[in-house]
Amino acid sequence: MANKTFEELFAELQHKAVTGDPGTSRTAELVGEGVHTIGKKVVEEAAEVWMAAEYEGAERTAEEISQLLY
Repeated sequence: MANKTFEELFAELQHKAVTGDPGTSRTAELVGEGVHTIGKKVVEEAAEVWMAAEYEGAERTAEEISQLLY
């Protein structure tokens, strides 16, 4: 997988949020469900970052951070 800049990732997410099919795109699904569901997902991903940092090491923590940023 190629590394993306924050700007590239943000542009991709904006595109998915506007044009994505909620049936096939988790991003479009979350946007369609609203701020409460998005907030719950952010909290879930943040908890996974903490758990990885606490128990799983740097590589796994980096993976979880990338998922949180996504």
